[in-house]
Parts: sequence; structure tokens; C-alpha cells
Amino acid sequence: MAQRTVVAVAALCLTALWATGPAPDHIDQIVAESVQNTNADWSAAPQYGFTERDVITKSGKHTVRTYQVIMIEGSPYNRLIAISDRPLTAEQQAVEARKLQQETARRRAESAAQRHKRLAGYDRERQQDHLLMQEMIRAFDFKRAGEETVNGRLCYVLDATPRPSYEPKSRETKVLKGMRGRMWIDEKQKQWVKVQAKVFRPVAFGLFIAHVEPGTEFELEQKPAEGNLWLPSHFRMRVKAQVLLWSRRSADDETYTNYRRSTEATAEVKR
Repeated sequence: MAQRTVVAVAALCLTALWATGPAPDHIDQIVAESVQNTNADWSAAPQYGFTERDVITKSGKHTVRTYQVIMIEGSPYNRLIAISDRPLTAEQQAVEARKLQQETARRRAESAAQRHKRLAGYDRERQQDHLLMQEMIRAFDFKRAGEETVNGRLCYVLDATPRPSYEPKSRETKVLKGMRGRMWIDEKQKQWVKVQAKVFRPVAFGLFIAHVEPGTEFELEQKPAEGNLWLPSHFRMRVKAQVLLWSRRSADDETYTNYRRSTEATAEVKR
């Protein structure tokens, strides 16, 4: 929200109503602080391993897999530890242990070119995921919608609507022009507790042969991991798309727990 004299005067009149929160003309400052903290969180994330539970739905079929995500030679490896919430059998565990040993050996034997290609691919994926969240700040105008307590944290609630002047940086971020969002920002630590976005109008991709349709939505939740470091705890995405004459639907629900600092990841980041 732009700084304006009228807004500043109105803010003085509304001081009692805003009580513990900032005046409306400070919304941009709240968002900017939260973005700065989110960038720091994103930079630190590769230093941590975690447990990831994935529920994927395609064509009405559900699959549930749980992984131990660990860093091996600078990029993550997903070790399968449960199927449909059931621990692996002894035989399956032995298979996964061999896969881990083989992958570790393969990465340690890589040439410089192979290692560069693998790490570049990992960095590219991270950048793509991060860009979508970061571009929300540039793509939307924010308006305060009140306060709510989420997961025990008192939050500023901000509604987001598309900014007419926004120009997407990539094919993936085009979808933001057709989305509305809402953010819950922790009042004390200025961290993103929850972010939601929903498509309300079709967005075309690839010379208009594909459209992301209303019904597409995503939600991210985060929790404190260590000090003022916050990391994702839940990500949910539902996609409805039209490709030529075919309609496609899919859903992905991921839960992240048991964050733990990885010695190897820490060394890799410091290099």
C-alpha cells in the first residue's frame, strides 16, 4: 500500500482499533521484513535433513510415500522409509539401504562435469520453487484483513489481489496474474506462518495450448525450526488444467517433520 497523507491521517484515527498491530500504511514494511526473513530461511534450508510424507493423487488414484531426506555430496537424496504409512519390511529396508550405498558411491565417483550438472539441477529446482513464492510479493497488492491465531502464533492477516502492472518473469509465474492470495505473518518474528493462493481466472501457457483453470490452488505452512529459522511444515497443491482437448487434475500434499542439522549439508553450504 502506497504511503499517502490521507492514509496517515486515517491511521491516527484508527490507532485504538489497531492496538497491538501496525497502521495500514505499514503493510509494505511488514511484507518486506517477512520476505527478508523468508530469504534467510531459504538460504539455510539445505543445511537440514527432514522426513517428508507425500500424498499424490492422479486420475483418482492415491499414493502415499514417506521419505528420509538426506544430503549426499551437496544435493538431497530421498530414502524411502514407509509405504501407505506402513514401515518397510526387513527385505525392503535392505533394498533401500543398498540403493543409498550405491547412490553415495556414484556421487563420490562423479567427474567434475557430472557433479556440476547434478548440483546445477538441484539449484535450478530450488530457484524455481523459491521464485514462485517470492514473485507473490511483486505480483500482488496487499490489504490488511485483521488478525488471527494460527498454530498458536498471533498473525497479521493480509489479503492479496493481482497487481495490474505485474509482468511475470517466467512461464511458471504467469499463473500469479490469475490468482488471489492470503498471507498469515507472525507478528513477533515476521515469518510466514501460512500462505494461500487460488486461481480465479484461466491462465494460458505455451502458445495458448494449455490453461491453468480455476480450482487450482496451493497452500504453504511453516513452523520454527531453530531460533528465528522457519522451515516448511506442510505444502498442499491442487492443479486443474486444460491441455488441448484434455482436462487434467492432480493433487500433491506434503508434510515435513523431524528437521535436523546435517553436518555434510553445513560443510557444503560453507564451501
